[in-house]
Amino acid sequence: MLITDARHEMSLEKWDALDPTLKALAEMAAAVSIGCSWCVDFGYWISTSRGTDPVKLENVPRWRDSDVYTDLERQVMTYAEAATATPPAVTDEMVADLRRQLGDAALVELTMMIAVENQRSRFNSALGLTSQGFRDRCEIPAAS
Repeated sequence: MLITDARHEMSLEKWDALDPTLKALAEMAAAVSIGCSWCVDFGYWISTSRGTDPVKLENVPRWRDSDVYTDLERQVMTYAEAATATPPAVTDEMVADLRRQLGDAALVELTMMIAVENQRSRFNSALGLTSQGFRDRCEIPAAS
């Protein structure tokens, strides 16, 4: 099972239709919504090592009150939270707006990466995994 998961994760690395910052913000927003401290921790570490602005990642738990995001980044995080909700709360308007701005390929990749992060976060949370100190540069509280 571990080998299958590693292959899956490696195949995801090849996707490149979506801007890396938008991808990182969507994944982090989903992980925060679920409350997976391990995923928030590791996501911060991996995304900053790939060049995502750490200030943007640090502010994800309070993105609605932060002034560090563009309108598109806010739309992406809104979409990530809506797709993560149970039941999903995605609207046709959200999809249409994102499709217009991102194009079909990036929208599909965004949606898939939110789904992948949901799988990761729910799996890790169910097994009781918690923050392991990957990110020694900030402390991001997972949403309660």
